[in-house]
Amino acid sequence: MDTPWLDRRELRAWIRLRAVLELLPGVLDAQLRNDAGLTEFEYQTLAGLSEAPGHTLRMTALAQQTNATLPRLSHVVARLEKRGLVERFPCPEDRRATNARLTEAGWAGVRQAAPGHVATVRRHVIDALTDEQVDQLTAIGDAILAALDSSGRMSAVYTRYDGAHDPEPGA
Repeated sequence: MDTPWLDRRELRAWIRLRAVLELLPGVLDAQLRNDAGLTEFEYQTLAGLSEAPGHTLRMTALAQQTNATLPRLSHVVARLEKRGLVERFPCPEDRRATNARLTEAGWAGVRQAAPGHVATVRRHVIDALTDEQVDQLTAIGDAILAALDSSGRMSAVYTRYDGAHDPEPGA
């Protein structure tokens, strides 16, 4: 096999993306742990429920939204249940399925954690870019996601804000 090696320009782009992929999760996780006592994955789980109708999703839908396996999600939801932030119950439409619902304490936790999380995202990503670069980042993300998610399995997750209206603060 004749491997088409990365040229210097491609290597510079790849190494920078790789550094972002390494550094950003730690920054987001540290802020959420310090300010809200949540891991970044726990926050994304709670945020996903906060945006769902009735703050409720089937565990399978929540797993898809968070790109987690059901066993991983179940373990995290069990921890969140112990903290009183989430509750699980049989799905009324399909008793074989399980729903997860944000509790009042979980909703309060998301609303408390969201401003610091957004400020961290803004400080380390959005404010580091010009308006044009933010649009370019969206286009770059779309191009990479088309290669990573060619079936579009997760497209509902990463295109949910493509509509005309801005999301509600704290949602």
